[in-house]
Amino acid sequence: MEPISCAECGTPLAEGQDRQEADGKTFCRTCFERLTHELGRALEQQGQDINYPMALLGGLGGAALGVLAWWGFTVMTSIAFGLVAVVIGIAVGKGVTMLSGGKRHLNLQILSVAIALVGFAYATYLVNRTFIERGEQIVLPWVPPLGLFFQVVRLDFGIMDVVFLAIVAWEAWKIPAPVALGRA
Repeated sequence: MEPISCAECGTPLAEGQDRQEADGKTFCRTCFERLTHELGRALEQQGQDINYPMALLGGLGGAALGVLAWWGFTVMTSIAFGLVAVVIGIAVGKGVTMLSGGKRHLNLQILSVAIALVGFAYATYLVNRTFIERGEQIVLPWVPPLGLFFQVVRLDFGIMDVVFLAIVAWEAWKIPAPVALGRA
């Protein structure tokens, strides 16, 4: 039988010596405790010194990309395929995480979901606006008054819209979620 060595420092481990198995590797107790401590510190730092203005900018940029993707798909195909809206949540979550420097925190999750919900509402407005303008030969403003905005958004808003909205929110929520031990 081949002698077992610590996967970190290479020290041979004698039969009965204190050791720890992790991820299919064997570590001496000293190395395992040091690595566990380093991992804990790294996970702690994921929510420190967050650059919120950059996170906001990343989220808004992601929302713009997602909104353009869904609206562009609708314009090109004349189909309001709600599943494309999921791109909004993914793009917002990625944008928040990337431009915050890879940070992850509950506050970033809340920011991400808020931006994604606003993005979804605006994309819904643009999609509905496209069909209204094609059918009625009227031109709606790009930035409408709030009353008109809600009137246009709620047109044909049904259960599948709620499902897609929930998926958008979930994607925006989970991407900037803090990594925890056990999920890493």
